[in-house]
Amino acid sequence: MQLHEFQAKDLLRRYQIDTPPGQIALTPDEAAAAARQIGSDSLFVKAQILAGDRAAAGGVRAVRSPSGARAAAAELLGRKLATSQTGPGGYAVKRVLIEAGVDAAQAFYVALRVDPASGSITVLAGSHRPDMEQHLAAGAPGFETLALSIAGEHHPGELVELGRRLGLAEEAASRFGAVIGRLHRAFIEIDASLIEINPLILTTGGGLVAVDAKITIDDNAAFRHPETAELRSDEEIDQIQLQAQRHQINYVQMDGNIGIVVNGAGLGLATLDMVRAAGGAPANFMDIRTTAKSLDIAHGVGMILDNPRAKVLLVNVYGGGMQACDTVVDGLAIAFRRSGRVMPMVLRITGNNEGFAKTRLANFNLPKTEYADMGQAAARAVAIAQGRA
Repeated sequence: MQLHEFQAKDLLRRYQIDTPPGQIALTPDEAAAAARQIGSDSLFVKAQILAGDRAAAGGVRAVRSPSGARAAAAELLGRKLATSQTGPGGYAVKRVLIEAGVDAAQAFYVALRVDPASGSITVLAGSHRPDMEQHLAAGAPGFETLALSIAGEHHPGELVELGRRLGLAEEAASRFGAVIGRLHRAFIEIDASLIEINPLILTTGGGLVAVDAKITIDDNAAFRHPETAELRSDEEIDQIQLQAQRHQINYVQMDGNIGIVVNGAGLGLATLDMVRAAGGAPANFMDIRTTAKSLDIAHGVGMILDNPRAKVLLVNVYGGGMQACDTVVDGLAIAFRRSGRVMPMVLRITGNNEGFAKTRLANFNLPKTEYADMGQAAARAVAIAQGRA
């Protein structure tokens, strides 16, 4: 679960991490009132959407007065803001954060995340830079790292040394180490998978202030934190994905014309790669979970049939011990009966109950072409979608 910037900062303040004075506004008049109350001649009006790179997209405005805050809020509220992380459609701006500016001596990027290789909590830190999003995408070369225990223990000397490696003087390095220690405790206590501060400002007065913050909480630990349920922002949740999740399916809508039905995330990614390699464009990613029943599968297939861009259905199924091939076939049949749409279907089905599934498939009289080879099935689906078959 991702948190908005203002929600992330509320959490950080509970762990004695300083943030700039700020208030949320839902209207331009509220923005002006917040600016007056903050009482600074250096202000920022920041669109609150669940995506980074907002400044580059015009979602962060520097203003100097309440009237400036009102004007900036009027331009942002109610519009869709598209950044490098939202896709072309963008997210609707329903609230803005009005915040005081900070006098910066130095600016840093700091993130705590789980290292997938070691399972430890890893600190990534370095100097803030204008092209930070691109730098992070390139692997953040030149940044300092430090592994921390998932049990919460750490040696303060290691944290201070990290600050020294960033070029901080002794007193500032000591304060930096204390901030990392508090972030470490927060990371564990809230079951975070990411805490990112970008930038963490060393002020001219020697303090450290989180000017921007991003926190992602592990959904698998939500049962331990019922209080965080109210933080979930439904307006930015893709409703198609949400429906799919309720039916034991992981689903992402895409811009192509080849519907994909697969049981297994790895098999799904491999199928997407094969479609792309054959010159085609997937209409979706689908991963049918092992817990999905035939009616759940029917719901997922129905979402593809409801997509007018989809011209052909590519079904790539490996029946395992927990989900037999005939369960998927039954879901296909139910979906086609419900939809009433006739769509050509290319299938590659193998594994548990394969023979029985193919018998049922024949009885359902669905429009289909069967292949034993994944690559051949993908190439055939691409040919159909492009009108070459």
